[in-house]
Amino acid sequence: MPTDHTKWGWRLCSLDGVGKEGPSLSVARIVVLGINRAYAKNSFSKNLVKMFSKAVDALKSDKKVRTVIVRSEVPGIFCAGADLKERVKMNSSEVGPFVSKIRAVINEIANLPVPTIAAIDGFALGGGLELALACDIRVAASSAKMGLVETKMAIIPGGGGTQRLPRAIGMSLAKELIFSARVLDGQEAKAVGLISHVLEQNQEGDAAYKKALDLAREFLPQGPVALRVAKLAINQGMEVDLVTGLAIEEACYAQTVVLVLLRATVDHSGVFQVGA
Repeated sequence: MPTDHTKWGWRLCSLDGVGKEGPSLSVARIVVLGINRAYAKNSFSKNLVKMFSKAVDALKSDKKVRTVIVRSEVPGIFCAGADLKERVKMNSSEVGPFVSKIRAVINEIANLPVPTIAAIDGFALGGGLELALACDIRVAASSAKMGLVETKMAIIPGGGGTQRLPRAIGMSLAKELIFSARVLDGQEAKAVGLISHVLEQNQEGDAAYKKALDLAREFLPQGPVALRVAKLAINQGMEVDLVTGLAIEEACYAQTVVLVLLRATVDHSGVFQVGA
């Protein structure tokens, strides 16, 4: 049964899949991708990756979407990474393509044009943390556990972790965490800059999700095109030198100015106003 939150312009409903693997998808301005694969700790199976990719693909061109929240609907778990029980049954020719599909869907999240928020209310390990790292903003409960633990299994992160973690917290500390397979709690993650906000967990087990909703609501009054272009300028600018980055900002700024001028009106009192 859908949960209606029309006050905030969004409605949460479920997409049924094999084994109720989710994700769930809301409609309107705030979209919530909720992973629900409790029996496997929300780990990435072939089916979940397929469904997640389909859901994200539907968001790419939806101009009504303003913010996307990635969360878990399973208490105590965000995402445990790849489904190792499923993977152990694969032959050697299947493993590579499977990991590539996980990497691709994580990249699809990273490439969404709108702000994205990871609400981490439980364990986010391996590919689960890589999924969170693909989001623009991460918030977590103090009881959450986060880490790239692949080196314990004699492999390395394969879903973008070796690239996104250094960009989030710096190269030296990222190396330390990956080399040691260390797991951080919410307070420790906040201290190193891995997350933006840390919350004491509530009785419902969704403190991070509620904070993510608060942030998404804070974004709603802002110009939707401005948010998309600001994200583009920041993301592209971080990959180049400062001079090139400033040129990217200038080009992006010009896009928003043109739109403002097109929408601007002058009321009867002569006050300059900008349309929504």
